[in-house]
Amino acid sequence: MADMYASLRSNVGNLGQILGDTMRTHLGEAFLEKVEQIRQLAKRSRQGDEAAREQMLALLTALPDEELVPFAKAFNQFLNLANLAEQFHTISRDCDELVCVPDPVEQLLGRLLQGQTDQARMLECLESLDIDLVLTAHPTEISRRTLIQKYAAIVDCLAQQENNQLSAREKTQLTLRLRQLIAQIWHTNEIRSERPTPVDEARWGLSTIEASLWQAVPDFLRQLNDQVEERTGKQLPTDMAPVRFSSWMGGDRDGNPFVTAKVTQEVLYRNRHAAARLYLKDILALVNELSMEEASPELLAYTGESREPYRDLLRGLRQKLRNTLDYLTARLEGHSVEVDEATLIWQERDLKAPLELMYRSLCDSGMRLIANGLLLDILRRIACFGIHMLRLDIRQDAGRHGDVIAELTRYLGMGDYGHWDETEKQAFLLRELTNRRPLLPVNWQPSSEVAEVLDTCRLVAKHPARALGSYVISMASKPSDVLAVLLLLKETGCSHPMRVVPLFETLSDLNNAADCITALLKLDWYRGYTQGMQEVMIGYSDSAKDAGVMAAAWAQYSAQEQLVAVCKQAGVKLTLFHGRGGSIGRGGGPAHEAILSQPPGSVDGRIRVTEQGEMIRFKFGLPKLAVQSLALYTSAVLEATLLPPPAPKQEWRDCMQRIAAESVTSYRAIVREEPDFVAYFRAATPEVELGQLPLGSRPAKRRVDGGIESLRAIPWIFAWSQNRLMLPAWLGAGEALQAAADRGELPLLQEMERQWPFFNTRISMLEMVYAKAEPNLARYYEACLVPKALHHLGETLRNRLELGIKAVLTLTRSDSLMAHTPWNRESVKLRNPYIDPLNFLQTELLARTRKHSAESPASEHVQLALMLTIAGVAAGMRNTG
Repeated sequence: MADMYASLRSNVGNLGQILGDTMRTHLGEAFLEKVEQIRQLAKRSRQGDEAAREQMLALLTALPDEELVPFAKAFNQFLNLANLAEQFHTISRDCDELVCVPDPVEQLLGRLLQGQTDQARMLECLESLDIDLVLTAHPTEISRRTLIQKYAAIVDCLAQQENNQLSAREKTQLTLRLRQLIAQIWHTNEIRSERPTPVDEARWGLSTIEASLWQAVPDFLRQLNDQVEERTGKQLPTDMAPVRFSSWMGGDRDGNPFVTAKVTQEVLYRNRHAAARLYLKDILALVNELSMEEASPELLAYTGESREPYRDLLRGLRQKLRNTLDYLTARLEGHSVEVDEATLIWQERDLKAPLELMYRSLCDSGMRLIANGLLLDILRRIACFGIHMLRLDIRQDAGRHGDVIAELTRYLGMGDYGHWDETEKQAFLLRELTNRRPLLPVNWQPSSEVAEVLDTCRLVAKHPARALGSYVISMASKPSDVLAVLLLLKETGCSHPMRVVPLFETLSDLNNAADCITALLKLDWYRGYTQGMQEVMIGYSDSAKDAGVMAAAWAQYSAQEQLVAVCKQAGVKLTLFHGRGGSIGRGGGPAHEAILSQPPGSVDGRIRVTEQGEMIRFKFGLPKLAVQSLALYTSAVLEATLLPPPAPKQEWRDCMQRIAAESVTSYRAIVREEPDFVAYFRAATPEVELGQLPLGSRPAKRRVDGGIESLRAIPWIFAWSQNRLMLPAWLGAGEALQAAADRGELPLLQEMERQWPFFNTRISMLEMVYAKAEPNLARYYEACLVPKALHHLGETLRNRLELGIKAVLTLTRSDSLMAHTPWNRESVKLRNPYIDPLNFLQTELLARTRKHSAESPASEHVQLALMLTIAGVAAGMRNTG
């Protein structure tokens, strides 16, 4: 690498050296030498040295059982530490300009105010931004929470080491601390012994806020305010919150039987408890700071002639927060508590109003400098997090709501709702929605599945609107799917207008999304309910699994265009909710580019986006990283609103339509129509073994007895990333691009890549996955694990991969993949010598495991080492699902 990466190389080398010393102390010099020998052989194997490859394979297959776990752990932890060093490098003082991009907000403000954008319009747009990042805990976060905390402590040490004024003693102490942390990591079991519960996942989400976002949000807003004030002379409002946070952790019950109404209730209480605890900590600090006596008449009228009016007011808040914590603790422990709302922080205004009063008093008394310190930070936290910390979304499959109403109509002798057509369903639902009498009989004893859905709706009705986000309906396809939820909420006593959001996630549902919303908005009752706002969720995971990435991307783009037109015509404001995953095959990739590649008019100052699993840690796990991520989101949404991309030319649309049609045919010809595909998939990847890894609370399949179609998108992607073929992220795309080139459309494709952000982003994502794909490793998995009768399919898939790479290189006129992003290319290259041995060992362990039966399983050493290789490859690939 070039000298610009010297500090990164130094940190990687230093952390690797300490890890080596730790292993030497624990397992001896001979073990460390073997690890280093295999690493060097892997590097030479990468360069085409066949003898080195054979020697490496011989060493790996000869590893005795007792060395399997520490060996897998050694490479796994080196990859984690390399990730950590790279993550730190992007926020380091020594970061180079190729890696550390300039502040995107600062750049954008300069462009806007030097161009044609009116300053007042820019400020109005900025102040009204509504970006909602929805934290999800799908089974992708490999690292345990205890290890994540240790990784954060290592980053703190790396940051302190950059201080040139450190004494020799301080340097020694920092090195000692690093050695202690890495030793703690080495001696900690990386693999959870049990699956996390939904409550565990929710606690993990809260820990990210406490460790990083609680500080990052006010830091970002202070930075944003300074940039705006410098350019316009105006300050941002104290209650401005361009980015807010919601969560699916503890609310997403789609296919997860462990998320019950009781669990959701506990998570809602825990969210409030975490917020109250952090606000109490802030108020205690503020009591120490606001010792001044001078105050406005408004504040003195509230506190009386006090010598310390600010502290008097804060002491009252302090007691209310303590009372609130006691109340919430009692509820979490299952106690029923008599409550006097006046003694608690019950509404957001109970906390916000006194703090705003103090802020005005300080400003009126000539102490704006003090007001704009910690007090302003707390006000901005309230604007972002409220008193509920995270707004909890509820998600449930459309079929479950239909089952409730069908069981009810049968009980009431009204027929079977499940057998009615769409017109009959809508007529019934609208009639009951406008009917004042209750529909649910008091003495009805529904089945347990139906009772659970109703209990969830009662829970929604019981909690304040600010504690909750949207009610998302998975696999939605018709207006009745939305109306059914609205009826159930009405019948369970929900008085606030909960946002009910259809999630369109298959190719056909995306194609019909606009028709569904058009039909809904034509219903007078529904139009009145929406109050001029309509939210729609676009599914990336299942649409890509259904049709392949290229066809799914075009369907998502087209659906958004049509939805924008439908809502504009109806005079309704549309919020699009993007269900993006961490990996490319699930709509992942750089969020900034993704937002700017959306259709013109589809952002319009409002967007919701899921942030999933390990990507939460990579983007928001450290305060400085979180500030960067918040800036990227804010600048992208502001730019997409004020400087939207031009609508694509008709010839681009026509070409993209042909590519989409060609790609879905190619994709489904393999995934659906190739008779050997399922058998090959299960043999060539650790898909079956993934079910044993205690990653997330949700089962890997929607149906236990289902095939590929019932497999969730996450393990589908995860399995193919393990054998490094990355198939879901590219299958069908290269064939379609090559077909377009063969039709003489290459100049048109190149024009689209240059001028159309949507198409440019798709090609960039393809380049990234092609660069990560390793056909030779996939071939090795096949040779070791797949019956010879199925090898023909592996050859077909690798040929498709090669064809796709050539098609993209021809299109981009490049000699190598990712030529325009050398940092990303180097990052992939750096990891390969450490991931490769884990892949080779994984195949050996899969072969050993599959020789055993359920009655006589492989040894504990083999099983744990296999889990560690899965975790290590995931860490090296940087996105698991």
